[in-house]
Amino acid sequence: MGLSLSVWPQNNAGNIPSMSSSAFPQMAVPISSRLAVTLNSSPVAPGDSRSQWSSVHHSPHFLLSACKQEITRSPVELSSDGARAEIGVKTGLHVWEMLWNPNLRGSHAVLGISTQNCPLRASGYNVLVGGESQSWGWELKTNQLWHAGQSLGLYPKKCHLEAMKDFKPQFHISSQSKTAQTPFPIPECILLILDADAGTLGFIIEGNFLGVAFKDLPRGVELFPAVSSVRGGAIIRLRYLNGATRDPPELMALCRLSIRQYVGDERLNKMHKLPLPPQVQQYLVCSQ
Repeated sequence: MGLSLSVWPQNNAGNIPSMSSSAFPQMAVPISSRLAVTLNSSPVAPGDSRSQWSSVHHSPHFLLSACKQEITRSPVELSSDGARAEIGVKTGLHVWEMLWNPNLRGSHAVLGISTQNCPLRASGYNVLVGGESQSWGWELKTNQLWHAGQSLGLYPKKCHLEAMKDFKPQFHISSQSKTAQTPFPIPECILLILDADAGTLGFIIEGNFLGVAFKDLPRGVELFPAVSSVRGGAIIRLRYLNGATRDPPELMALCRLSIRQYVGDERLNKMHKLPLPPQVQQYLVCSQ
């Protein structure tokens, strides 16, 4: 993904825990070393301005919390309502976390990215993010990707039959197409991965990168995390986790990542037992 020089062949992205009982590990694709190092770095402070929803650019049916990190949709009928982040990006690799309770999504629950010109309100029940040319969205209930008012198919695309066999109540497999006819349930926490340099957008679920959802995004245009909902009481929380420039990762960072992954999270607290200078031990333990 992005302009990285190599691929990090590990399904579990960074140190994010993966649910072994889930189908997502079998659908994961390798991530770049650039993304792996970014995910393995300590997240920015929770109060960072990049973690805030815009106080201006949201539907009047969305209520903004005092910290601006959470929006709540009012119980209004026959309305599709959207919101976007306060700060967008034009370059670099960026990771946001979105928390959206599956029980508070309803139909037409969409998250993705948008430009400054994306409409944030429409009459009726519609896909708003991805409903026109200024936004790209993933509809969580149906797993459909949307752009310019068109469905671009299911995501994740790597729906192996092996990944489905343990989820028979949730899937019907056509004998002709051999593809999933019923969507995967998407959990509360979703990581949005935007590579503005490469023009790609993807998502991480339960520590597994599910591949590029959208490519050929406009370059040099400010892009914002965005959501749209029709469900009264929907609560969506945004947090910016980390980012990276278009430069390849430093060799020291790659070495630290490789060692940390080999040692494993459960043994990081024993790093002091290695026959290494204290400064090297501290560097390996810290994520920065």
